[in-house]
Amino acid sequence: MVQVCLNGPRGAADGAMVPLTPQAMADSAAEAVAAGATDIHVHPKTPCGQDTLSPRVVAATVEAIRARVRVPVGVTTGAWAEPDLDPAARAARVRSWTVLPDHASVNWHEPGAEEVAAALIDLGVGVEAGIWSGTDGAARFADSPLGPKVLRVLAEVTDPAPDTAEGTARALLADLGSAHGRPVLLHGEDGGAWPVLRLAGRLGLATRAGLEDTLLLPDGERAVCNAQLVAAGLDQYGWAQRSS
Repeated sequence: MVQVCLNGPRGAADGAMVPLTPQAMADSAAEAVAAGATDIHVHPKTPCGQDTLSPRVVAATVEAIRARVRVPVGVTTGAWAEPDLDPAARAARVRSWTVLPDHASVNWHEPGAEEVAAALIDLGVGVEAGIWSGTDGAARFADSPLGPKVLRVLAEVTDPAPDTAEGTARALLADLGSAHGRPVLLHGEDGGAWPVLRLAGRLGLATRAGLEDTLLLPDGERAVCNAQLVAAGLDQYGWAQRSS
């Protein structure tokens, strides 16, 4: 599986190719699926371009994308999207969603992660357990009774250095161990995005590509859209598998 990560916390300052409105996200999702993406991860945005857990905005975003594609659609629940809410209030915000995504990511190192994950599971929404390198997320997840219930684990390599990201990724996978037997999606960011994607190919793990993780193609050229990154990701992923 190659998921497309449409925008992440990026905004207008990152370039006009980053989709910020529901319609732009839907257009970008359709192009990415045509290029080979089989799953979507998106950050719904306020009109000012900020990440949000607003039921109205989540509904508009998910509905717009579903009108264009027939693959699963997932959203973020990152604590930064509602920085003024305590963990209980953030879980309540999720429970107030009127249109449910197929899945949502929950960063396990964040306060209230289990409350948010439990709310999603109760709603029938799949949980992507985000385990970031450089945090205690892997240890917390190992001890979590919700671990066996998540949809999959996102092994998220936050090391942006191309020379060390693969090593960081291998260490993170070792920390995850069996990951409660759940499927693992491995990905990196910025300078580490392509080395980690190729490692995922060699290991036969799911991965993702898109403007959230990197603005650059493997050759260092600036990407013009998510579809271009997905096409490059599939090429790099397949090349890594053939070379392993």
